[in-house]
Amino acid sequence: MKKILGIICLSIAFVACQNNSEIKVNKSSNDQPLTLDSVQAKHLLSLPLHCIEVEYPNKLGQVLGRDSDLKAPRTLHPIFYGCFDWHSSVHGYWSIVHILKEFPNLDSSGEIRRQLNRNITAENVAVELDFFQDKNNKNFERTYGWAWLLQLQKELLTWEDTDAKRWASNLEPLVKHVVKSYQEYLPKLVYPIRTGYHDNSAFGLSLSLDYARSTGNVTFEKSLMTNASRLYSQDKNCNISFEPSGSDFLSPCLEEALCMSLVLQQEDYRKWLKDFMPDLFNPDFNLEPGIVKDRTDGHLVHLDGLNFSRANCLNGIAKALPELSYLHKLANKHLKYSLPNITTKDDYMGAHWLGTFALYALSKH
Repeated sequence: MKKILGIICLSIAFVACQNNSEIKVNKSSNDQPLTLDSVQAKHLLSLPLHCIEVEYPNKLGQVLGRDSDLKAPRTLHPIFYGCFDWHSSVHGYWSIVHILKEFPNLDSSGEIRRQLNRNITAENVAVELDFFQDKNNKNFERTYGWAWLLQLQKELLTWEDTDAKRWASNLEPLVKHVVKSYQEYLPKLVYPIRTGYHDNSAFGLSLSLDYARSTGNVTFEKSLMTNASRLYSQDKNCNISFEPSGSDFLSPCLEEALCMSLVLQQEDYRKWLKDFMPDLFNPDFNLEPGIVKDRTDGHLVHLDGLNFSRANCLNGIAKALPELSYLHKLANKHLKYSLPNITTKDDYMGAHWLGTFALYALSKH
């Protein structure tokens, strides 16, 4: 993540005057991805810190095999019980670690480290792993939550920090289980899942490829690339005019386009993308941000997340093919539209997860 180079006096004000807790985005070139400064990072950090130890409300998403399976979230998942659901808790931890790596002074008191030390223990991981090994929950969080766990582990393993190395070591049994499960699952997936929701295949593949490459897991990387090519290489004419659906937070077309940018060599990717989304090669290509009319509705608020994930995809596609650099401007348009909605006063249905999607979009490219 690169810090933004200075604050321009006439910064773009995306906030209401009476609410200084919203994210203010510093102005950069319209054709370059927006980046993050320490003030914005501090705000984004406050969101997962608030929710990772908030047990309720909670959506468990488990399959019950017997009466004794019905337990409190903290009992079932002694690490990842907060932030409404398991996957949001996982990427809440990812947000915390990602920010502290870049802005260590935000934990000058050491309280955040103490919180992570209290939660990410070998004993707690063993309980988390036991849940995944239950025959009734083998598919739990496939593949969205799996991919975010791998992203968390990547952040820990690539941080030269004693505590981070210990947390990564503690998490490794669960990570190994997820990698093994992923490798067993992919060859059986005859058709990709193309929804705008958690189970979107391309989204999980992209995050997991990032983990595999960052950690040098060549076997896993090969499995991901082979299956991504098998699932997507023949796709043509993705019609993004049908997007979004009413509560999407991922773009099926753009997530696939981003995924294939990570799989194909540049010239092969250029050819594939011209067949798959030829409109992207039009400098006048436009895509309006998704609109949220009720931020207390846990499904409708997904569309703010869609704006962040679209921005990430557009920036990634432009990075892969520099002649599409005008897509950065469109990515910025989406970011600027939804960043003001992430406030400390936001309804919990948005606050528990949207900060992660904003952070990922701001920091990835």
